[in-house]
Amino acid sequence: MRSERIEVKQLVGKLSKFGNSPVLWLGPMLLMIFAIVLWPVFEMVKTSMMKISSSGREKGFNGFDNYAELLENPNLVATLIRTVFWVIVVVTITVLISLVLAQLLNAKFPGRKIVRWALIVPWASSVIMTATSFRWMLDGYYGIINRVLLDLGLIDENVDWLGSAQTSFPWLIVVAVFVSIPFTTFVLLAGLQTIPQDIYEAARVDGAGWGKTYFQITLPNLLTALFVGTVINLINVFNSFPIIWVMTAGGPGYDTDTTTTLMYKLAFRSQEVGQSAALSVFNFIIILVFVALYLRASGFTKKQED
Repeated sequence: MRSERIEVKQLVGKLSKFGNSPVLWLGPMLLMIFAIVLWPVFEMVKTSMMKISSSGREKGFNGFDNYAELLENPNLVATLIRTVFWVIVVVTITVLISLVLAQLLNAKFPGRKIVRWALIVPWASSVIMTATSFRWMLDGYYGIINRVLLDLGLIDENVDWLGSAQTSFPWLIVVAVFVSIPFTTFVLLAGLQTIPQDIYEAARVDGAGWGKTYFQITLPNLLTALFVGTVINLINVFNSFPIIWVMTAGGPGYDTDTTTTLMYKLAFRSQEVGQSAALSVFNFIIILVFVALYLRASGFTKKQED
């Protein structure tokens, strides 16, 4: 009887130790990461090296031929240049406008809470809904943009804004900035609110003007929030699919495509699944670079080194 009690106590002790084991608590998370992240990445890389039929069947190993065919794609170079331009312009304009808005929203004025609520609406709304609204407003025959510009005398006739890359791509940039501003503004606003007010009071006592205060106090203390907001915007804008696809579908032709929409066209229009997977691998590598920048900005890397 006594030996049985000892065995039960030993079993309870082992179960208690197992219950405190990190593996037990990290297991579900690691399983989820494997199922949602690692396995799809493995399938993506594998597909990029397989020969895939138009029906989606694997026809054997294809090595790096898909990558070679992708590099020979006549639309690739122009799409890469357009993607770089798209990301840089949208993120730059977004950050500059958000810096001004964050400074404004950080000041005290009547109705500040209402303005903050109103600013978050474009970000909280569906991107597809926003893009669809702009598409109808830019309609060449019935769009309200043409109606307003005609009434103001700024144009003499209706313009098909989405009919050519020269007019449609700038409007895509406008919409991307419009939906990106709220998030970036609130990230910068959070950064501004972490700056101690004592520093500003000391600067005023020393006779520092607005410009000196902003560039020597505000901006240096805002760098971390600015970097985090910029990197997250880089990821979001680079991956942006709904805005371009809903408004122009990358057209006319391939004139407003980025790598994300080109990847979709290769898979579902040209039936070049292997090339699409090869472009996906390229996009994934770029995203990993952005993620590494984000982790560094958020202090994760530094904490791990310490």
